This record gives sequence, C-alpha cells and structure tokens, in this order.
Amino acid sequence: MITSIQQLKKHLTLTEEELSWKESPNSLPILITDYYMSLMDKTDINDPLRRQCVPTAAENRTAGLEDPDPLAEVEHSPSSRFIHRYKNRIALLTTDVCAQYCRHCFRRRFTGNLMGPLTEEDIRDCCSYLEKHPEIKEILLTGGDVLTLSDSFLHHLISCLRKASPALVIRICTRMVAVNPDRITDSLISVFKSFPEAPFYLMTQFNHPRELTESAVKATAKFIDAGIPAMNQSVLLRGVNDNADTLEELCNSLVFNRIKPYYLFQGDLVTGTETFRVPLEKGLALEKELRKRLSGLAMPLYAADLPQGGGKVPLCGSYIEGKDERGWIFRTSDNQKRIYPDPQE
Repeated sequence: MITSIQQLKKHLTLTEEELSWKESPNSLPILITDYYMSLMDKTDINDPLRRQCVPTAAENRTAGLEDPDPLAEVEHSPSSRFIHRYKNRIALLTTDVCAQYCRHCFRRRFTGNLMGPLTEEDIRDCCSYLEKHPEIKEILLTGGDVLTLSDSFLHHLISCLRKASPALVIRICTRMVAVNPDRITDSLISVFKSFPEAPFYLMTQFNHPRELTESAVKATAKFIDAGIPAMNQSVLLRGVNDNADTLEELCNSLVFNRIKPYYLFQGDLVTGTETFRVPLEKGLALEKELRKRLSGLAMPLYAADLPQGGGKVPLCGSYIEGKDERGWIFRTSDNQKRIYPDPQE
C-alpha cells in the first residue's frame, strides 16, 4: 500500500509536478493499492493508470468555477451522511474511506477525512428517514467506498435498511473490483445473497481497458453469478480515456464481461481537477463517434452532473433537424437525411 510521496519514489521516477504536490483541504491523501501499482507502466510518466492515482501540483490549484461541492450535495443533505437530491432515491455516505484515492474524485469535500464508517445513530437517522419517505425506491451505498466496510458491518447495515424499507433497491457503488479485487471474497458475496427480498445492483468504475484484468473480471463475475447485475460508470478523463479507440475497447470489453456500460460522465467542476476535464466540444465529438462504433448495448450515456445541484443531463447531439410537410427530418450518424412521418390518424 502506497501512502506517501516518499514511498512513491521507490516505485516511480516522479516528475516535478508530482513532487510539488502538497496535501491540502482541497486535495486527497495518497493511497494506492499494491495491486493497482502493479498494473502501471512505470516507465511512462503519462501512463493512464498512473494519472488516476498519483497526485500532482494541479490539485492544489483552483480554476474558474470550481467548487469543493459542485453538485450542491450539502444543500440536499437532510443528514451529514445521506443526500436526497432526486425524489425517488438517496445516496448514503457509508464511509469516507476508499481502498485507493482517485485524483479525479468529485467528493473530496468528504472523502479521506478520517471520519470513518457510519455510526449507529447515522444508521438510525437514515432508516427513520426512509420510513417517513416511501417515495424513495433506491439507495446508493457510496462514500468513500462501501466495500471497505467489514462483512459483518455490511450485513448489519443492509438488515437495518431492509427493515426500514423492504422493497428498497440497493446500489453497491464501488471501485474495489478495479483497485483491489481480492476484497471480493465468497464471504462478502454471501452477505448480499442472504438478502433475497429486493435486488442489488453493482455499480463499478472502470475508466481504462487495462483495469479490466483477469482478477477484476473474476471479482465482478462473483456478483453477477450471484444474480447481481453489474453496470459501469466511467468518467471521461483527459490523458486517460479521451480518445475513441480507448473508449471503444473499454465498452466492448465491459459488455463481453457482462458489465453494462451505463454512464460516461463529463468531469465535475470540483476544486483541483481542471487537468482531468475534457473540453465539452471534444466530449460531444467522442460521443458521436462512439455511436458509429458501438452497439446500443455497449453504448454508455454521455452525461454531465450540472453545477449547483442541477442534476444529471444527457450530453448528446439531437439527430432531429426539424419538420416539414413530409414529416420529421433526421440526420443519420453518417450525415445523411431521412424522413420519419407522424401517423395520419
């Protein structure tokens, strides 16, 4: 486990930008698993895996409209540990700890601040809120990374949530399968299998094809084989996956391994992450190119989570150009026109 610049020096020749990084209220601690370190090309300072986990001085700078809480999560938090921004679902911040800290993390206001797991009071508050709000149909177990919690803690937490809302759909939001697949044990899977009443969904974050190793695929397959569907939420990251070939390979590899590409997120305006954000014009061009290359099953939804709590919106060009006496005018993905008429009756 790598936890400092000094330890990184033993594995990598660091650049001046990396050596100049300082831990600050706007940055995250260093934490890199030995497993993920083994995947890096240590001779390449631009290695896309290195870029995701080795900090640089760019984190210590604030650009434009960046904010520690760009999605206004605090404003939408009835409690310090859960967020209710959408009517039918809440996000529960189960812990601020991750197995590895991603340098593009959008929740750095919370993550890595040594608060630890939920307390019993936190769990009671959340369950009470669920009982009073039957419109909530889904809960996202997030953080931090929910799978840093022990099996026994997870069992207790899920038991409480199921009792408060028996039909609740639970999303397991984790990067663990990508950064520390050995955590996915038979004992962990048995925790989820012991709750057959309502479904779980595994929400992964694979950002680059090289993260889909044999170990990561096997770890994810344990969930899928237990009846828990897997869906992937990638972040579009400059210098990591901001080209069509990489994204095409990633999405097709995900589908081949029974993981549905769900979202491709435009980078959030969180403090210290400008170096990761891809210009929107380039992102839209990538989305257009991917629609030519990928099947509907393999195509993720390119989306942005808008600043100031504006919520998620799709980012894709409209193929409708207008309407005339013949019907609707469409432009195809290869730039041809087609007419689609409305019914006459």
